[in-house]
Amino acid sequence: MKLIKNVSLILPHKIINNGALLFSDRIEKIYTIPPNEIEDVEMIDGKNCYLSPGFIDIHIHGAGGSDIMEGTRESLENISKTIFKYGVTSFLPTTMTMADLDIKKALDNIKKMKKEGLKGAQPLGVHLEGPFINKNYKGAQPGKNIQNPNLDLIEEYFDLIKIITLAPEIEGAQKFIKKSVQKGITIAVAHSSADYKTIKKAEVFGLDHAAHLFNAMTGLHHRKPGIVGAVLNGNMTAELIADYVHVDPAVLELVTKIKDLDKVILVTDSMEAGGLADGEYSLGGQKVFVKDDEARLEDGTIAGSVLTLDQAVRNMLNATKLNINEVINMATLNPAKRIGLDHEIGQLKEGLKSDLILLSKDLEVKKVFLSGKEVRGDFYC
Repeated sequence: MKLIKNVSLILPHKIINNGALLFSDRIEKIYTIPPNEIEDVEMIDGKNCYLSPGFIDIHIHGAGGSDIMEGTRESLENISKTIFKYGVTSFLPTTMTMADLDIKKALDNIKKMKKEGLKGAQPLGVHLEGPFINKNYKGAQPGKNIQNPNLDLIEEYFDLIKIITLAPEIEGAQKFIKKSVQKGITIAVAHSSADYKTIKKAEVFGLDHAAHLFNAMTGLHHRKPGIVGAVLNGNMTAELIADYVHVDPAVLELVTKIKDLDKVILVTDSMEAGGLADGEYSLGGQKVFVKDDEARLEDGTIAGSVLTLDQAVRNMLNATKLNINEVINMATLNPAKRIGLDHEIGQLKEGLKSDLILLSKDLEVKKVFLSGKEVRGDFYC
């Protein structure tokens, strides 16, 4: 059992200054007033830092020089350890539009590693991005493997897949969405040319999430409100890549004034260069060039990001007038709710897993606890 004192506890609706947290692998008790010494408990001095739930990234393709689509233990382990340094304690490995065999290889690997566990951030399932997308809005997704929705491809992975991003306007989408939603899978829109009416119709049969809002989708125009208009004018949850490259800071602020804050989720959409220096990398078999925190294909198309989730939190806080706990929710409680795991992770609440991060007053990651165990490394103070 451990007791961490001298911390500001970040709860969903408030911050408890000079609080304390008693925990084992689960959160045992939250104190608004630090208790006196407790016998047989390891005492930890939080040194006036913030204590937050571990971050949850529900849209990430790679990091640390590894890509989810490599489909190996080594690659997934490296991604897990890399993003853990930035406060991510759990994530949804996200696939690309590639050949069916490559997708299944990646899914099989994730399924195995989810069961066995990793040394860093833990995979919670899969975010399947493509191959059921619109070729005219493919972005950095390889075009040659785009296909219409195919239940046969995913049928044996219903228990693994948490989110599927697709284009609801393409042939066969309605039946596919209905079947997937029946299996408890969240259906997201992106890489799509759908208009406002198509999205509203798709909502009726199960569409209720938007991947990387504003990117690879029809935008907001006063006569053609498009996908963005439908998302902003509805109850769907929406991902934001808050790197100031995918979305301007002014637009990030605008979204928080329009959408209910519990519907906004921060993601990285990171590719293999996440956490690394400028240079040449790969995404879905395509060359990607990283320079000045931007990742682009040879033709200039944005190819994911090199964003880390802790930086996304800092960026969102700087771009808006939100409170710290409101922004932290976007990287913790909101994604946990989206994938139906808020009863296990995503907030400081008695009985939930002790996935915790200690943050400086500048929201820099200082320590990370996974199920109550502090995982040490040269990236800690």
